[in-house]
Amino acid sequence: MTDITINQVDKAGVLPTDKQLGFGNIFTDHMFVMDYEAGKGWHSPRIVPYGEFQFVPATIVFHYGQAIFEGMKAFRAANNQIAVFRTKHYLNRFNRSAGHLCIPPVDVEEVQAGLFKLLELEKHWVPDTPGTSLYIRPFIISTDGYIGVRVSNTYKLFIILSPVGAYYETGFNPVSIKVEDKYVRATKGGLGQAKTPANYAMSLPAQAEAHTEGFGQVLWLDAVHRKYIEEVGTMNIFFKIKGEIVTPELNGSILGGITRQTVLELARNWGLKTSERQISIEEIYEAHAKGELEEVFGSGTAAVISPVGELSWKGQRIIVNNNQTGEFAQKLFDFVTGVQYGSVPDEFGWMDNVSN
Repeated sequence: MTDITINQVDKAGVLPTDKQLGFGNIFTDHMFVMDYEAGKGWHSPRIVPYGEFQFVPATIVFHYGQAIFEGMKAFRAANNQIAVFRTKHYLNRFNRSAGHLCIPPVDVEEVQAGLFKLLELEKHWVPDTPGTSLYIRPFIISTDGYIGVRVSNTYKLFIILSPVGAYYETGFNPVSIKVEDKYVRATKGGLGQAKTPANYAMSLPAQAEAHTEGFGQVLWLDAVHRKYIEEVGTMNIFFKIKGEIVTPELNGSILGGITRQTVLELARNWGLKTSERQISIEEIYEAHAKGELEEVFGSGTAAVISPVGELSWKGQRIIVNNNQTGEFAQKLFDFVTGVQYGSVPDEFGWMDNVSN
């Protein structure tokens, strides 16, 4: 790998208290940066002080949205070891997103090395209280100064870090979800399976309306039939029906979550029947009416596992598991977070130690 140059700040910052953390509003002292030029490839890996960058007003990303991002986490175990959860799985997905946006792929080994070098420098920013972590945000933007619809010839890759607390202010408690029947987010052949800003911008109107109505999240249906379940705004979705774990299949409009993959691997390892298939909202409501809908929960990097206590579709509200966290969701949460914080043996090899 090309040597990484490091330009350190004169005085390191101080990690805030757990109560001050919140989510995504505090950033560490440094960031990792790389550049890309057509014909030259990715080059000049460096760690620099976190701060502003200057771009011309014609920079392509501002006008045509050629950008991608990822979300990962680093944890501090009881032995003070810092480790990242499933690093290469996230970076490989980063490259899959790049392919959808015509962005040149990165060398996963090289980016992981840069990330780990950054984490070594910023290790004092990794909190140690259960429920806290260091959120990792890699992203790439197109940087040509050009007003015209075409693929950029230049890009910048950044990795910034943010110490965070719980994603939801309510903690690990069931959330209420509105099933969206007015807006659509993605369709097959579009950007639904890529982590790109446009996907999340499209979700904002529905999310804002749901919040004003008292719901925590939005559950999206397919864009064609408006009946088949896809995903929640920031999570994949799971249903436990008569002991079977069911989740929508990855059909080209759903993001393939790394935590989703983790849930399926665990469920199968524990001997539960799992299905990745097309599932309609009517089927969920019918299962609830028959007393067969045992649990609903979301999975994602930020919240890990998020139990769902209520669904509302076209004004019809149903309560799931008496609005209590389900046994399986709790078991998943305890196991995955236990592995992440080092209190449960990492038998699946999910954690990548930053340094030995």
